[in-house]
Amino acid sequence: MAPTRIILDTDLSMGAGADVDDGFALALAHADPDIKLDLITTVNGNTDVESATILTGVLLNRLGINDVPLIQGSATPIIHTDLKRTPASHVLKLKESARPRTLGYAPVAIVEHILTNPGDITLVAIGPLTNVAIALLLDPRIKSAIKELVIMGGLFFGTMYSRDKPGEFNVFSDPEAARAVLRSGIPQRWIGLDCTLKVRLTMEDAEDLKQSPSSFASFAGDASATYIKHQAVRFPGRPKMTSVPMHDPLAVAVVSRPDLCEYKDMAVSVITGNGEARGVLIADRLETPSPPTPNCRVAVSVDAEAFRSHFLSLIKTL
Repeated sequence: MAPTRIILDTDLSMGAGADVDDGFALALAHADPDIKLDLITTVNGNTDVESATILTGVLLNRLGINDVPLIQGSATPIIHTDLKRTPASHVLKLKESARPRTLGYAPVAIVEHILTNPGDITLVAIGPLTNVAIALLLDPRIKSAIKELVIMGGLFFGTMYSRDKPGEFNVFSDPEAARAVLRSGIPQRWIGLDCTLKVRLTMEDAEDLKQSPSSFASFAGDASATYIKHQAVRFPGRPKMTSVPMHDPLAVAVVSRPDLCEYKDMAVSVITGNGEARGVLIADRLETPSPPTPNCRVAVSVDAEAFRSHFLSLIKTL
């Protein structure tokens, strides 16, 4: 079978001392022979959108990806246009070593690519859903032209660790965009924290990657070790962490390996606004006598060992 063609929409910050999983997700999409990376778009989230674009460009050079367009997207959440962030000076210094971005605006590029290739494109969103929501507003025809939307986001069977961030980060960062996507009717599969927290990169894995002859794996191992150590600063109230979850790589992995997770149809809505429950997902599991109409498929379990084997074996080829 031909590889699945994807658009990867990311708020990548790998290499800036922040989350490493976006970078691993991009690397996995590149390494997987059953995935073809057609387009990369960036969005405000883990970092500001300009930094995300610069850091993605740096990583593309590390991976030797020269022919995939990189297009910058939304700089703010969909209705909070006053929340534009300024790039950090240490990231701006990397601009010269980054592959230049392609001119354009990510939501427009998403619409054009899906409509030009009806039925062929899977959109993998691993950051806030701002670009996706705007694309749906620009041209709702993508709902029937897209193959599938795969989303890393949400928490469906539990609660978050802090009342300051009641919703999972990607949803919490732009719940209005998440609401637009959930209400759109677009075919969507959600890979949430219920599963992604179970797939982890350990300090031993990071040290092993650091010793790899692959320049990317060595870089990624060093970044991962640094990030694992940083968790003690981020979460002083937790026991010392010796691993970090691979949230975004799991969302990429299930494109070619849907069998890594089990799924359940659900009817999901989201709490918007700035209240105490901002970004919390309300998931109806369709278990009552008169259930609502489902609007998405949700990953409810994961084969963590199968993912680990799939992920590490491919990353080490880079």
